[in-house]
Amino acid sequence: MKFSAVDTFRALVEPVFRRPDFVQTAAICVRDGAIGREVLLVSSRGSKRWIVPKGWPMKHRTLAQAALQEAWEEAGVIGTVNETCLGTYSYRKMVKGGVPVTCNCDAFLVDVTQLADEWPEKAMRGRVWMSPSDASEAVAELGLKKILLEL
Repeated sequence: MKFSAVDTFRALVEPVFRRPDFVQTAAICVRDGAIGREVLLVSSRGSKRWIVPKGWPMKHRTLAQAALQEAWEEAGVIGTVNETCLGTYSYRKMVKGGVPVTCNCDAFLVDVTQLADEWPEKAMRGRVWMSPSDASEAVAELGLKKILLEL
């Protein structure tokens, strides 16, 4: 394959201006339900598609602890989090100013012991329990689908 001067220039210059990927943390909230293991999904604030609770790293918290905090804020989850990462998945997100960035989400297992009746984002989100296979069909991110199917 032959490279032009433009291709060579682009290969050298583009990495300098490309935004780095962002790190986020996600909570895979589970319980033992009537149909076996169930996964809790929440609706996104904008498009209302099904997602898992996720957010940005937090000062003085591990990524797993931040995932548990996001599960509380977005879904009213009370439970315990496992510090071992289940896996990582990527997705595109629009940040301030409408700039698209890639987010790499580290996913952590949260064993749900209780769901609160009131939580910070109750008015903005719905929540639903699904089997891992149904949850994998409901979410859009390929890497997240794989994590859910491995539960």
